[in-house]
Amino acid sequence: MTTTSPAQRDNQAVKANGRDTRTALLKRSVRANVPLRKTFVQASRGTASRHGPLSDFVTGRDLRALKAYLMIVAACSSGTDGWSTTHDSAVWARLMDIQKTATDQAARTGAWRTLQRLKGRGLIACTRAGTRITVTLLREDGSGKAYDRPRGESEEERFLQIPAACWTKGYDEQIDLPGLALLLTVAREKPWSTFPAEKAPEWYGWSPDTHERGLKKLLALGLVEGREHFTKAPLAPNGFTMAYQYNRTSVMRPRKSKKDTTSAPAAPATTAKTAARSSQRGR
Repeated sequence: MTTTSPAQRDNQAVKANGRDTRTALLKRSVRANVPLRKTFVQASRGTASRHGPLSDFVTGRDLRALKAYLMIVAACSSGTDGWSTTHDSAVWARLMDIQKTATDQAARTGAWRTLQRLKGRGLIACTRAGTRITVTLLREDGSGKAYDRPRGESEEERFLQIPAACWTKGYDEQIDLPGLALLLTVAREKPWSTFPAEKAPEWYGWSPDTHERGLKKLLALGLVEGREHFTKAPLAPNGFTMAYQYNRTSVMRPRKSKKDTTSAPAAPATTAKTAARSSQRGR
């Protein structure tokens, strides 16, 4: 029978967990809101496919890599170290919560493999020296081009913002892959937009079922709110059409600062209904 000494118990009590590590990284990068080019979610108009790199994470069921990528953006996009960040592989594993279900060495290996998947998608560059891993952020569109801070001056430069509260309050630990994909999708669009599930394969690259499950998860977590929107339609049987619109709740809206201009009107929330019946012209 294995026994734990008082000293070992004390070490476990003070040992940082994944959320502690993510919070420390955000504080070091001094980010209240994390900018992410909208082309990560959906390619610009006029391209052969509107699918952004996000679709590969969803269809590949790679939640770990998606969470890791968003944390890398948070860590590197301030430009403090030239769009790069370096940590021991054990820290990378803890950032990804791999240590919860793996031995130390297996967690280190899992972290490196996750970073290699991001490298393969053209989103980061990474190198390893001993146990130290350096990650450098690349352009969010997966082109492999060098990263620069988005300015919002053109369609390719427009960006959404993810509040640090997503990590510091542990919402990232509760959300699943469809929910996280839809959180980014809702953040990409104007407040109170419609998100018809039948358009998801064309617009975003995932199934209508995944789309609906993502919206339901966000509603259940209180990260978005929904409302019914009626439009006059003289030729419709009832004389109107109805679609569901969604908006981020206050906890997921960017914190106001001199650089933040995102705002959204308040409106009453509805129950968890899907957007399957709604229709909207192509985004």
